[in-house]
Amino acid sequence: MEYIHHLQKDKKLASILTQEPFVLKRRKNIPIRLMASIMSQQLSTKVAAVIFKRFLALYNGKEPKVEEVLETPNEVLRSIGLSNAKVGYVKNVALFCIEHGITDRMLSTMSNEAIIQLLVQIKGVGQWTVEMLLMFSLGREDVFAVDDLGIQQAMCKLYKIDASHKKTMQHKMLKQAEKWTPYRTYACLHLWNWKDS
Repeated sequence: MEYIHHLQKDKKLASILTQEPFVLKRRKNIPIRLMASIMSQQLSTKVAAVIFKRFLALYNGKEPKVEEVLETPNEVLRSIGLSNAKVGYVKNVALFCIEHGITDRMLSTMSNEAIIQLLVQIKGVGQWTVEMLLMFSLGREDVFAVDDLGIQQAMCKLYKIDASHKKTMQHKMLKQAEKWTPYRTYACLHLWNWKDS
């Protein structure tokens, strides 16, 4: 794997690279992926998976079209365990995608920065959410999630970065991550993996 060779130049990062290389996948139906990531905010992976399964069950186990989500009554979406706020955000995504004609094909032609600028306009969608979408749904190789708590904890530990001043910490993280371009997503995956193990 090309990326392993590149990331090994960073001696500290090299020490945590696993034998098994990570493979990024491109997923279909990006608007639904975005809704799923909103549903999963502040939840454990396990709980998030249960809620998404209930969501699909509302549409006979299939991924719905955004129009169908928009037409689903709020109380039905509440019944699967979503808060009022999350129901609103999910509907915001559906409406925004319809109004802006957002499709997988359209997003596949856009740069990471352009996708972030476009999608953070949706109330309930922040930069971190779009970064996760870029990594895990669009399979983009060069995304760095500076606001991710897991990445912050892993980098502070690995690079002995002081976490007491957030701005200084993030500046140091970004500077370190520049060395990993164009494979910053893979570096994040290895940092998460290392932190979790």
